[in-house]
Amino acid sequence: MGPLPEKAADTTAERPWPVRLLSIKIADYVDKMSQLWVEGQVVQFTPRGGTAFLTLRDPDVDMSLSVSVPMNAVNAMSIPLTQGARVVLQAKPTFWTKRGSLQLEARQIRPVGIGDLLARVEMLKRTLAAEGVFDAERKRPIPFLPHRVGLITGRNSAAEKDVVENARRRWPAVRFEIREVAVQGSTAVAEVVAALAELDAQHGVDVIVIARGGGALEELLPFSNEAMIRAVAAARTPVISAIGHDVDQPLLDFVADWRASTPTDAGKKVVPDAAREIALVAGGRDRLRSAIERRIESEWRGLRSLVSRPVLADPIAHVRVRRDELEGLRERAAVRLEARLHRAADQVEHLRRQVIALSPQSTLDRGYAVVQHRDGRIVMDQEDVGVGELLRVRVARGDFGVRPVSDGTADAPLSSPGAARKPRTTQSKPAS
Repeated sequence: MGPLPEKAADTTAERPWPVRLLSIKIADYVDKMSQLWVEGQVVQFTPRGGTAFLTLRDPDVDMSLSVSVPMNAVNAMSIPLTQGARVVLQAKPTFWTKRGSLQLEARQIRPVGIGDLLARVEMLKRTLAAEGVFDAERKRPIPFLPHRVGLITGRNSAAEKDVVENARRRWPAVRFEIREVAVQGSTAVAEVVAALAELDAQHGVDVIVIARGGGALEELLPFSNEAMIRAVAAARTPVISAIGHDVDQPLLDFVADWRASTPTDAGKKVVPDAAREIALVAGGRDRLRSAIERRIESEWRGLRSLVSRPVLADPIAHVRVRRDELEGLRERAAVRLEARLHRAADQVEHLRRQVIALSPQSTLDRGYAVVQHRDGRIVMDQEDVGVGELLRVRVARGDFGVRPVSDGTADAPLSSPGAARKPRTTQSKPAS
């Protein structure tokens, strides 16, 4: 089969490492690691003879490691080691080839003091504030009357009763979506964050209350956890923080959209007071009625004042004055129109007389006659008249026809040399 590959990169499907060799390689690699100091939260503590076995969990994420520590190191601690305690320990990573598991072999173990915890919370607070997580501009308003209230609280806790009873005392129809979770200990952060995500995803939940009663500083540390703070900041639903008493101020109070001093205060904030709202509506209705009555009375006084004026005491007086003015205007218009008509009649008569004086009939009345050819042309020149041609002669009263004849003297001159010769005519019956 040949020798096994020396390096992991040289292995192939045809030349793999057996499990025992991989375990030995991992153990050799881990054994080269130096001792280190690590911090975590004790979630399981089991003394067994001269060695204590415990599970050390990261307080921010769900990851843990097994640790073995000598009991004399545990007994040398300034305070007794209990489940949920925050500790730092000096350990050497080891890999157990038979079980294929990694664990820590601790040499020293120390509790994390309250001062250290407070310093870390304060440092986290400054970091989150610098990022704008606590800014007032990102906070959302609490709805006036939510359809449903999400409540995250401890199992069978007094905080749950305080929130629910005070809310229902103010608004009996309020509905709750309650999620009971661990509010202290190693699983508190994970359970609260999961419940928050579930309620935030529900369409009917308009506000979420995270409530817990009072407790020691270490018990309230989960509500200053960075993972929980960022989860609340990312939630779409407004969040009310009701942790501990008024003096307790975990970081959740700074990121929440509204901080309640106690769970009881949260129950009062989450819904309006029905009795107060009814009183406000009744008061508003009374003020509205009084305002309407005052307005009607004011308008009625104004109406009486208007009616009492002389112009309204005799309503047709104003009409009568306008009617007289209209009658006077009508009479003046009639007089002027009649005068215009008289002047126009005089002008027509004058023009009629001018037309009569200038008409051809007037000329005929003075003894003149008009001679026309049969086609109606006026005889203007005797040269245009032929002998025997029937002509029409129009006089003042009627007309008649004539024919010019020649009597042998047509070439004789008339009264003066160059005068036109007048043809002789014979009368005939009137022209038709």
